[in-house]
Amino acid sequence: MKFLCLPGAYGSAKNFRVQLGPLADELERRGLASFTYSQGAHEVEPPVGWEDYFGARPLYRFLDTRHGDNFENLRRLRHMPHSINAEDAIRMLQECGDGEDWHQQVWREAMDDVFNTLDEHPDVDAVIGYSEGAMVGASLVVEEAERALRTGREPRIKFAIFISGSPPVRFEGNDRLVAQLADQAGIVIDIPTFHIFGCNDAFMGGAVALYNVCEPSKSVMFDHGLGHIVPRDAENVRMLADILEQLIPKLEVQNSQGKVNVESERLPTTPQPSPSNV
Repeated sequence: MKFLCLPGAYGSAKNFRVQLGPLADELERRGLASFTYSQGAHEVEPPVGWEDYFGARPLYRFLDTRHGDNFENLRRLRHMPHSINAEDAIRMLQECGDGEDWHQQVWREAMDDVFNTLDEHPDVDAVIGYSEGAMVGASLVVEEAERALRTGREPRIKFAIFISGSPPVRFEGNDRLVAQLADQAGIVIDIPTFHIFGCNDAFMGGAVALYNVCEPSKSVMFDHGLGHIVPRDAENVRMLADILEQLIPKLEVQNSQGKVNVESERLPTTPQPSPSNV
């Protein structure tokens, strides 16, 4: 299985290769996967106070936020009561972000860039995204399904791994972007998915909201017990690789038989919170 790897905001292909390195190396060692790394098209400076957090420059985003950014609003999410469910938390975040320059043209350019990268790598059949990259990856899966209905283009992505992600977005009105949420849109991702997050992630509501719009019979969750990170420690890497060693060969057989949308077995993972209570 060949993964297109999409880094988080203020990341890069080079830095994501380092972040994902322990898990990617282990999956390659086991003969389960290979990887190609991409990045956003827009070079950015890290937010004030975070200059040394995101790694070596240059840094990039998939979204052009030169005329406004919601990073401050993301920080507000850290202070939301834990009793608020994931969908309400995302809605509150969007309301805080009214007036920010996340417009439809910006998003269309970002998605076109990702589709161009996909076209440049015809052997890619899966995606792995972290944070903003997971939101872009989730939206890629949804967009592929929509393009298949409009144009007959065969969807390429058969499996997605989302690390500390957030739900895909959709157009609303003339220029607004809003998250697709389970209590409004229902299930919008029908391919098998693997959701990796940490119970100490201040932005876990986004990861749960993403899980909730994926077909539950084809989704697996893994709580690494840490924060908003790509897990790199030996124990978590081993457990993740063990789960994927069960999932990936089975998916490859099903894909070769033309059975893409089939149930994934629910596998034991570390203790998880209930999605409805996060």
